[in-house]
Amino acid sequence: MIKFNIASINQCTEVEGPYKRLCIWFQGCNIHCKGCCNPDYQPLVPKNILSLDKLILIIAEAKEKFGIEGVTYSGGEPTLQQSLSQLTEEIHKLGLGVISFTGRNYEEVKEVLCGCDAVLDGAFIKELPETKRRILGSSNQRILCLTDRYKDCIDRWFTSIGLKTEEINVGNSIVVNGDKF
Repeated sequence: MIKFNIASINQCTEVEGPYKRLCIWFQGCNIHCKGCCNPDYQPLVPKNILSLDKLILIIAEAKEKFGIEGVTYSGGEPTLQQSLSQLTEEIHKLGLGVISFTGRNYEEVKEVLCGCDAVLDGAFIKELPETKRRILGSSNQRILCLTDRYKDCIDRWFTSIGLKTEEINVGNSIVVNGDKF
């Protein structure tokens, strides 16, 4: 049975990519970027273990309830999930797009990210803060459109006009996610 280690899921967000999306934050990262925005998601420990079928059910429910257009993978480090490409394939069967963050260079993990429509890659480097593109943490990170699905909206979506934030409950604290003030 295919399973995933999930830190958190937001069934409807408008700050993790274009349009309404479901965002999955995977638990576990072995990159450990200094200044990581999600340090609680770094430990390589079991958190919420969900089967592929359960995860697809949650995504399908979000599509029905919220009208999501796609799914975003975040973390932790999504590429540590061995069956990520199978999850991506099942999400596409629902007619949804897939965007993934990764702290690695895409070329190193392209097999795991197979099928993603867009990838935001590169380790977060605290000394290279991003000042022009929303959602990216440092200027070394790239936005790679791998299909035509988001080609026409990526430039518009990643500009600084009309920025949004959202609050996410993480344990006993609230994290503001989205754009910098």
